[in-house]
This record gives sequence, C-alpha cells and structure tokens, in this order.
Amino acid sequence: MRLADLVATGASGEAQEALLRGLLDEYAETLAPHVRKLLADFRCVDVARKVVGVGSVGTRAWIMLLKGRDERDPLELQAKEAQGSVLEAHLGPAPHDHRGRRVVEGGRFMQAASDPLLGWERATGIDGVVRDFYVRPLWDGKWSAAIDTLPPQRMAVYAELCGWALARAHGRSGDRVAIAAYLGSGPSLR
Repeated sequence: MRLADLVATGASGEAQEALLRGLLDEYAETLAPHVRKLLADFRCVDVARKVVGVGSVGTRAWIMLLKGRDERDPLELQAKEAQGSVLEAHLGPAPHDHRGRRVVEGGRFMQAASDPLLGWERATGIDGVVRDFYVRPLWDGKWSAAIDTLPPQRMAVYAELCGWALARAHGRSGDRVAIAAYLGSGPSLR
C-alpha cells in the first residue's frame, strides 16, 4: 500500500516530501562519503508498505522508489524494521542503541564485501511509534546455485565454497582461538 494512501488526508504533498527527504538524509549519513555523493543525485518519488516474508512477520518494511536523472535511472530501496537480537536475552543489550545499526555493522563485519548502500535510520511511523530500520537495495543481487540439479562433483565444489565463506565469517566474528580449538587440526570437522 502506498504511503500516500496510509497517511492522514490533511498531510500535504510538500510535508510528505520533506519527511521523506529527511529520512533519506539521515540514512545517507550512515553511508561512505562516495556512496552518499552518488545517492544525492536521486530523489524519492514514492513509498509503499511491503508485505514481508515468513521470517519477518510482525515487522514493518517499506519500499522507496528513487529516481536519478530521468525515468530510466531508478533506485529501489527497502527499509526493514530491525528488532532486538535474540542473543540479548543471554548476552545483554547490544553495544549500539540503534537496532538497525547493529544489523548493518554486523553484516559489514562478517561479509567480505558488504552492500555499499546498506545503512540505517530511525523513523517515527504514521502510528507515532519510533522504530529502527536498516536500509538496503530492494534487490540485493544475491546468487545461489540450483543445488537440486548439481552433479555430485559440482555439489562438492559448491559445498566447499560455502564452507569457506562460513568459516571466514565465523573467523571474523567470533573467538578465533576457541573456534580453532573446537575444530581441531584434522581434515574434517568434529
């Protein structure tokens, strides 16, 4: 559902546009300077609420359509509500008071190359409640193999690549010494 259909009819188009510009400016401040400069050439032309998948039920998600120099220069961003980490119940609160920032910085920490448009913002919803969001492109360009059709030799290569990526992420995020001790020095995992 489009934002224009959700907000009170008394809100002017200019007021809505100013609100969106403010949100985009706040989000842009979380990006690297060179990416912020590129984003400055875009303007938000529409916002709609998105229906989320099963893993995100109960959270809010918005799609923002931005346009650059003309109709053939679109950028679609998605703002997803960031909730508290499930680990907080066991480890205490996250080091950041912004849940969207926690998600973004965790992704940047673990991934070899994070999305340059991955950022965060805090927004007051049309219901008056302040929520944290992380923002990313709507289509993130992830690739995955069609594992149900891979021959055994290629499946083994794919599994090895997945293992390397997972090991790299764990090596960057956890206690490397404890992980190494757990894995041991043999040719297979325990």
